[in-house]
Amino acid sequence: MISNSRDVPSFSYPLLVADIGGTHSRFTVVSDAHANLSKVVTLNTHDHPEGLAQVISDRVLSQTSLMPRTAVIAIAGAIHGERTKLTNAPWTIDPKELIEELGLDRVVLLNDFEAQALALLTFEPEDLTQINGGEPLSYAPKVVVGPGTGLGAGILIHAADRWVPIPGEGGHIELGPVTDEEYRIWPYLERRGGRVGAEQVICGGGLIRLSRAIAAADGGESPFTDPAELADAGHAGDPLALKTLDIFCAALGRVAGDMALLLMARGGVYLAGGIPPKIEPFLLKGAFRKAFEAKAPHDAIMKTIPTYIVKHPQPALEGLAAFARTPSRFAINLIGRMWNAGQSDAGAR
Repeated sequence: MISNSRDVPSFSYPLLVADIGGTHSRFTVVSDAHANLSKVVTLNTHDHPEGLAQVISDRVLSQTSLMPRTAVIAIAGAIHGERTKLTNAPWTIDPKELIEELGLDRVVLLNDFEAQALALLTFEPEDLTQINGGEPLSYAPKVVVGPGTGLGAGILIHAADRWVPIPGEGGHIELGPVTDEEYRIWPYLERRGGRVGAEQVICGGGLIRLSRAIAAADGGESPFTDPAELADAGHAGDPLALKTLDIFCAALGRVAGDMALLLMARGGVYLAGGIPPKIEPFLLKGAFRKAFEAKAPHDAIMKTIPTYIVKHPQPALEGLAAFARTPSRFAINLIGRMWNAGQSDAGAR
């Protein structure tokens, strides 16, 4: 059940790490604290209504002789008590069920952008493409922003000799128009609750909504229904796709810059999620960085903060594995998020 210990946790190996997203879920089993990630199983979350425990048994454990003792799982959503319903997927995560059905000793649940933040300490130079700015400062705050199915955000700060990952809902901050062209387009954007939040524009579905608004402002209709199709059209020079991607990159730069300014994130801002690597040429063109730096009266400070595209194929899994390898390096409150085999309900309170 739920552990109330504030001590540094220990993790028995083999270790199952999982990144449960709104579109895709990824799994691997790590043999020991020195092993690298290998044999990652990736599947479409919506294709598996049987639930997480059955998926792990049928699709992951059947492919390995390693039977995990611990599971550390990142989920795309807030963690609520004994059962957590995913925000954009059909699964409900029940740690007690995982322990019982998979024979685990311990289950730990983290937010997916806690895992993304943890990964920021693991990257090698080949895992990143820098988009201008200076060099990151050691031990300064870091920000990760991830446009994918939705728009996630996380922070990594250093305090009392430990790194602290902090998930948030920065993807839902307000996103207003700045340029004359944006003022012309914004009235045509779909609203949620009467407002335009950042996730309404800066995610896969947001690309499509933005293309519709741009087309409608010009008296036409967008032919795009799939974000990958739109990105491909942009690479091929389609005018509507190009305009959509330019405004998308500027909006992402504006939001990323706001987050960097709030935290003085001199450790860098990292663009994770599925979209940035696929639109790298557009992020490098200039609209992203111009919007990122346009934070008067602090433009000069913003010019020094480096921004990066994360190209590592499995950053969340890497972050979870890093936490399990050296938990003393991090400060994470696991109350209500760590379950152990054999504990009674009374011990969970």
